[in-house]
Amino acid sequence: MLIVGSKGFAKEILQIFYQIGVLEDIVFFDDINLDLSEKLYNKFSVIRTEEHAKDYFSRVDERYILGVGNPHTRRLLSSKMDMLGGKLTSIISPKADIGAFNTVIGKGVNIMTGTVITNDVLIGDGCLINLNCTIGHDTKIGNFTELSPGVHVSGRCNIGEFCSLGTGAVILPKIAIGNNVTIGAGAVVIKDITDGQTAAGVPAKVISRK
Repeated sequence: MLIVGSKGFAKEILQIFYQIGVLEDIVFFDDINLDLSEKLYNKFSVIRTEEHAKDYFSRVDERYILGVGNPHTRRLLSSKMDMLGGKLTSIISPKADIGAFNTVIGKGVNIMTGTVITNDVLIGDGCLINLNCTIGHDTKIGNFTELSPGVHVSGRCNIGEFCSLGTGAVILPKIAIGNNVTIGAGAVVIKDITDGQTAAGVPAKVISRK
């Protein structure tokens, strides 16, 4: 299995593999950071070129997991890996609690330790649900949206694509958030937020528009 990225969040993805007891044959892809050793933690090989990644997908394992944050970066890297022959794959911490009834998780989703997702929830492709988040019933989250650690989304919310919700943000019930929205850390969202807006504060107020 190939993890795209080798710093920061990629190391947290590695911890999930440790939790599930699968550490053999893990490799990383990083063609940006030139200061890396050949093996991360003296154990895991780092692939440095697209050519080598393509060879890995064709000969070893076509699956890859996104080990980076930022919605648009995740989409960009996903497109690149797909073109090289990779297959976008989800990973879910065994220490997350996922609803058993009509909860649907798309491809390429990262769900981290301590997260609770209840029933009748739809998580789109490429989403990152970070540590200790909660997502309430009848909520929909669009493709490539990122929930930072400790975000709490109440029931019957609708969050669009390519959104970024900052650490500790709270979304009250029945709130609709558009596409490409940024919610500041610690914000409490009590009103709908439309496409391209940035909101922050308690209660959250729009501070800029794209």
